Amino acid sequence: MLHELLLPMFVHVLLLASLYVLLTIARAPAVWGVGRNPHGSNPFAVFEPRISANLKNQFEWPMLFYVACLLSELLALSSAALPVLAWLFVTGRVLHSGVQILTSNVRLRGIVFTLNFLAVLAMWAVIVIES
Repeated sequence: MLHELLLPMFVHVLLLASLYVLLTIARAPAVWGVGRNPHGSNPFAVFEPRISANLKNQFEWPMLFYVACLLSELLALSSAALPVLAWLFVTGRVLHSGVQILTSNVRLRGIVFTLNFLAVLAMWAVIVIES
C-alpha cells in the first residue's frame, strides 16, 4: 500500500518545498533588500503572512495524514479507498494553499479545508475498519 501512498505523500512534500521557496521570495525584500519597491517597501508584504500561516498549517492536520499512510503500510492494508482519499487530501491541500495565499475568501478556504479534514478522517476510518 505504501507504494500507492508514497506519491501523494511526496507531492505534499513538494508543496511544502514550494511554500518555503515562496516564503523566501516574499521575505527577500525585507531581509536582503532584493526586489524592494523604489520607495523601499516590500511588494510581497500582503502575501508573506499568508504564506507563513499556510506553511504552519501544513504541519498541523497533515501530520495525521502521514501517520495514516504509514500506519496503513505497517498494517499491510490493501483498501483501494486509501490512495483515493490520499490524493483527495493532497489535492485539497494544494487548493487550500492557493485559496489562503491568493485570496482572503475565508468561506472558500473553510470549504476546501473541510474536504481535507474529511479525507483524513475517512482514511482513519478505513484503517480502523480494515485492521
